Amino acid sequence: MSELSTKPYLLRALYDWCADSGHTPYIAAWVNEQTQVPMQYVRDQEIVLNIGPQAANGLVIDQDWVHFAARFAGVSHDIWIPVGHVSSIFARETGEGMGFDVVPYEPDTADEAESGHLNLVETPASDTSTAEALPSTVADTSSQSASAESPKKGLKIIK
Repeated sequence: MSELSTKPYLLRALYDWCADSGHTPYIAAWVNEQTQVPMQYVRDQEIVLNIGPQAANGLVIDQDWVHFAARFAGVSHDIWIPVGHVSSIFARETGEGMGFDVVPYEPDTADEAESGHLNLVETPASDTSTAEALPSTVADTSSQSASAESPKKGLKIIK
């Protein structure tokens, strides 16, 4: 039996702490072809998302995936992020949270690699009415790299 990762447990605990403290939980995640997010909000292969109850409908943080539905510019999107791709979770109001090493997701089977929730979401770049809800570094995608770079290494502590 393989060892369970502590990361999803810590994500759920810090999410609960944010909610109990009256803060808004956000996650930062490394984006590659295994991540399903609106690409217009990705910058330098990273996206920052509000996962609070008002923004993330049906949030589930299981052993392998963080998934939920969210609206961007009035359009609902299913968000799928491998737990290993989450680089931090933090409270928007205080910046308190925890950073994590990024571990690239590797599908177990060819069927899993071809499943619908692993495809990137392409949305028109002109539709940016929700950009003000995200940090300006996330909303600007003009410098987005199409290359499959490696994730950033190291622990980030957010205070």
